Amino acid sequence: MTIYEEVQEVFSFYKSKRCVIGYSCQGREIYAFHVGKDYGRQFIAVCGTHAREWICARLAIKFIKQRVAVGGWIIPLLNPDGAIISQTQKPLWKANYRGVDLNCNFDADWGAGVLNTTVRGAENCIGDYPLSEPESSALARFTKQVAPFVTLSFHTKGGEIYFEYGGVGDKTGANIISAYTGYHPKMLKGSAGGYKDWCIKKLSIPAYTIECGSDGLTHPVTKLKDINECFGLLTYFFDNYSPTSGGLKKI
Repeated sequence: MTIYEEVQEVFSFYKSKRCVIGYSCQGREIYAFHVGKDYGRQFIAVCGTHAREWICARLAIKFIKQRVAVGGWIIPLLNPDGAIISQTQKPLWKANYRGVDLNCNFDADWGAGVLNTTVRGAENCIGDYPLSEPESSALARFTKQVAPFVTLSFHTKGGEIYFEYGGVGDKTGANIISAYTGYHPKMLKGSAGGYKDWCIKKLSIPAYTIECGSDGLTHPVTKLKDINECFGLLTYFFDNYSPTSGGLKKI
């Protein structure tokens, strides 16, 4: 069973609010699951943006079953086509089916990253224009609809938390994530066009990227236990972070 089929199965039996936010290049559904309260400001947590980091979709399935103090949407697998490529053909594949890195395809200084390229392949390709890909455009559209007070993006690996873009961020949430996981908040230089970057720059909301698992792991991480320090993170985070907790500040 592929990771896409795992998420599909959970979706078919899920009793709470759920939806399809869009479709991948190859027409696969991008599923979203609502958790917690259905009133008040909501959050978005997204996993599986990078193909070889599909293990985060299994982490998302854990999150879906846990209590949260607020309400929000969990997207377990933004890049289903790429995840299947990683699982069945090219383990280190990171991009979507068309060879575009979805986390370089958002409208936040698009194309300005030091590793960015216009050459399609396993990683770092920015695409033809911002939000050129069906997966990234679906996430951007859904994010604008939900108008979340915070977003969290789960990746592997490195044990780091990125919370800032363009000299602006909210370290409050990064410190909460660090307290639970032991990961280190870090300011990332030379990167652009990511979902976190777009949330901070264009939507003016706090956003975090969590690199799950130690840097000693190798891609693709295939055992969920290797990122077990994240298992209860969503519950812990929203027990300590609310719409009034933080806010963007110059770093």
